[in-house]
Amino acid sequence: MTQTAPLIDIPAAPVPAGGAGEWYVGAGRARLRAALFPARGAVRGSVVLSGGRTEPIEKYYEVIEDLTLRGFVVLAHDWRGQGLSHRDLEDDRLKGHAVGYEPFLTDFDALLAHFETRLPAPWIAIGHSMGGCLTLLALAKGQAARFAGAVLSAPMLGVRVGRYPKAVKLLAAWNRLTGRSGAYVMGDPGKPFDDTFEDNVLTHDRVRFARARAQVAAHRDLALGAPTWGWLDFALRAGDFFARPANLASVSIPVVICQAEAEKLVDNAAQDQVARSLPDGKLVVVKGALHEILMETEDKRAVFFAEFDALAGKVASGSSPSA
Repeated sequence: MTQTAPLIDIPAAPVPAGGAGEWYVGAGRARLRAALFPARGAVRGSVVLSGGRTEPIEKYYEVIEDLTLRGFVVLAHDWRGQGLSHRDLEDDRLKGHAVGYEPFLTDFDALLAHFETRLPAPWIAIGHSMGGCLTLLALAKGQAARFAGAVLSAPMLGVRVGRYPKAVKLLAAWNRLTGRSGAYVMGDPGKPFDDTFEDNVLTHDRVRFARARAQVAAHRDLALGAPTWGWLDFALRAGDFFARPANLASVSIPVVICQAEAEKLVDNAAQDQVARSLPDGKLVVVKGALHEILMETEDKRAVFFAEFDALAGKVASGSSPSA
């Protein structure tokens, strides 16, 4: 029986037409949230949309509209630990935590199994930042055969950790092994409610920035704070996986990596290396873009959607109304 999950609606960001939230069960019986959105007009295929760290389904309503208008059914979801999905550290919902990447991948398998009969082929994966990291991990660990291609937005294939990355890696591992993985890396949750546009390193678009903050203000359970040592350990270990080209040899589908030229958070050099290592990889630099390419100004978003449309034109029937 389908269990309905809420989708948050505000005047500046209404739920896309026909969208419906559902609960599904992930690793360790965790209750996780996803939502399915019907295509507009003739159906060309499906998109599995995976947001980045801190990002709930709601933040992607505009992107979802862009995709459904192109004829794609869209499946979006909250990773464990964020949005309205299960959080492993319920003592403090603001902790951005992880216990390795295996639970995320089990959750992704469960997501696809739960919705697969409602996802018309071909499937295209879209992932941003942490979502791009986990999408590529899933593809490399057996899911590539189910997808026709992927377009990744500023994927977290390596993280910036300052001048002494080896020391940070050792410190993260030490905190994990000594039972301190649930502590904040910086000691507190940061500014999940009161960060300002002027200080942000995510987007040049003031309206999109404000809209995302208004969604969190309308439902504070959507908020997520700073990462824990456990999350940082996961991110670093994922980067180690991608640094070995042999781990990507099985991902034979086309994978486009859209790189933010003005990136401040993830490691663009790691994206360069992965694009070279993938059998059918392509790197596209989005000039002037900050980290959140899909939440950027229209000229920068257009680069991403041009790549999506080109890939879709090769693997899906019909043509995009926006192409």
